[in-house]
Amino acid sequence: MSELFEAYGDLEDFEDRLASDDPGERRVAVMELGDFGEPAAIALLAKSLEDADAGVRTQAAVSLGEYDGAEAAAALAKAIVDDDENVAQAAAHSMAELKDPDSADPLLPIVGHANAFVRAAALRALRELRRPDTLKAALDALNDSDAKVRTEAVGVIGFMKLEEAIPALKAATTDEDGNVRRAAVSALAFSQLKTAVDTIIRAMRDPDWMVREIAAETIGKGEGSKEASEALMAAMADEYWQVRLKATRGLGRLKIAEAIELIGPGLAEDQAPNLRKETAAALGEIASPAGRGYLEPYNDDSDPDVRKNVRWALNRISASGAGVSGAS
Repeated sequence: MSELFEAYGDLEDFEDRLASDDPGERRVAVMELGDFGEPAAIALLAKSLEDADAGVRTQAAVSLGEYDGAEAAAALAKAIVDDDENVAQAAAHSMAELKDPDSADPLLPIVGHANAFVRAAALRALRELRRPDTLKAALDALNDSDAKVRTEAVGVIGFMKLEEAIPALKAATTDEDGNVRRAAVSALAFSQLKTAVDTIIRAMRDPDWMVREIAAETIGKGEGSKEASEALMAAMADEYWQVRLKATRGLGRLKIAEAIELIGPGLAEDQAPNLRKETAAALGEIASPAGRGYLEPYNDDSDPDVRKNVRWALNRISASGAGVSGAS
């Protein structure tokens, strides 16, 4: 028997099991359809989304996550509006796994759904598809009344990395919701050296420390400028160690020797372990003799990660030809 006929026979078996009066049997059949691997299974899974048992419908939405393309997306677009929360949540998760750009066609209509959860889930799925024709829907969604929808809209725009969307992303950095502002600052990373660096620097003064953290991280990934370096150095006075950590990492990556006096104190034992480790790494990246005085007291630190980075940093300074020098 050919593989085609074997698959057909297997599908007939699934159809029989899906007609069982036992919802448990139907759930198991739907679960196994997720592993079936043949596109023909999508139609059976879509039909199972109409099952009277919410558990069967939930499993059907989960199993659809193993498939891709417009047919699977269309089925999930129906499941996402199911009255049962578990079904809708499973559909949202599976929608986010879609990768075929053709999947965008059934999803675009539900971006305008009355339910904010549905709108957000649709946008989250569209983000991974990176279809240029989804830009308008995402830009429109930046005016949505729901912050989660606006956050997902920023994600769609950021993933496409289109220059024409930069003004909208810059505007989103002033959104009333911190999550939206964080997403916008992160999304601007690809353009910061062109037209958005000033916007990201301003975000380093945001009242939300998590926005400042992502702004410091974004600035630190760039090629650097006098303004960017000054902003990172100013962030070393931030009350949140997470912000200082990202600023430390950026200053090290950019090799800003003028920042050593600001970076060095991060090695103190009363600082967060991750910050201490990052401080040693940054001093090693800069590889200036001025960093040696900060590093040497921790050559035998009790924290193995800190100790490892300190010794690596000291070796970097020695390899660079730097002589012994105290902190200055």
